[in-house]
Amino acid sequence: MNAKGWLVVGMLAIGAAATAMAQGFAGMGQSVDGFATPDPASRFAFPADHGAHTDFRIEWWYLTTTLTGPDGTAYGAQWTLFRTALAPGDAPGFASPQLWMGHAAVTTPNAHLFAERLGRGGVGQAGVVASPFEAWIDDWQLISRASPGNDALSAIDVTAAGDGFSYDLSLQANGPIVAQGDHGYSVKSAAGQASHYYSQPFYTVAGTITVGTDTIPVTGQAWLDREWSSQPLAADQTGWDWFSLMFDDGARLMGFRLRDAGAGYTSATWIDADGTATPMMPGDLRITPLRFERVVGRDIPVDWRVELPRRRVDVTVTALNAQAFMATTVPYWEGPISITGSHTGRGYLEMTGYQ
Repeated sequence: MNAKGWLVVGMLAIGAAATAMAQGFAGMGQSVDGFATPDPASRFAFPADHGAHTDFRIEWWYLTTTLTGPDGTAYGAQWTLFRTALAPGDAPGFASPQLWMGHAAVTTPNAHLFAERLGRGGVGQAGVVASPFEAWIDDWQLISRASPGNDALSAIDVTAAGDGFSYDLSLQANGPIVAQGDHGYSVKSAAGQASHYYSQPFYTVAGTITVGTDTIPVTGQAWLDREWSSQPLAADQTGWDWFSLMFDDGARLMGFRLRDAGAGYTSATWIDADGTATPMMPGDLRITPLRFERVVGRDIPVDWRVELPRRRVDVTVTALNAQAFMATTVPYWEGPISITGSHTGRGYLEMTGYQ
């Protein structure tokens, strides 16, 4: 089979995973043989864990930024690289079983612009190098500029462009990497599905975004998530609501609910301003939809009440742009939010599986 034929096979495989909704959202609840499974005894090893874990089926490098222009206008930008595998391990050229998908977006109060890139592993089109750190698909890049001896993710530059938008942002970490869950072992269901999951939630950002013909200098904050697994969801989980909240007092909160036919499964991590992370118990996080919006034919909750009584958190999060929908191969809602109530600040909201 020629190179074009292999690429078509790879894209069909991505599409097949995207439509396997009966096996958990996007096929993530599908049981798989031969792939590695998360180990609760495992501990992160950097810089190696910044790279790809090709014995696992699913992985992502996920960056979201909350930005402000010179006139005070709020914006958001997203850069994501997804890896999925047809089989464990890797091989050179078109023998590689690794498939790659990239998403980029810019959100304004009045527009949501996004793009998608698809690629096959083994040919240099997409990939990740742990040290010196670089993640890319085509000409989209997430690349370290950290000095030798520092963590590879402590200073990174990110670039991407799509139809009607682009961005060029520099990020500097002002706090530590945070292990989510139990030392990075993040449980996703009562049945025990899990992932390895860490975040860098303490970036400051400076750079430019371009919307149409306007290039806008911006500053702000960013949050990077790293996660890998082989079956992160239970077969009956239909999607999730995920919040990254960056409070003005320097604290952070990561929380999510995995939806099923019942009450769902919630998890959260409280992060003090100094980076000290405290995992919450399942059920500690309470999230309640407050307002639904009609978005590309779907009723999607775009304003929420988020409560974490153990930390006296009771906030309302409001979407900057209710129409921030990613109509990509695997469709989902992703956009910046504002936070009011017991705490104030900004953050990001991701919602999947709304039909």
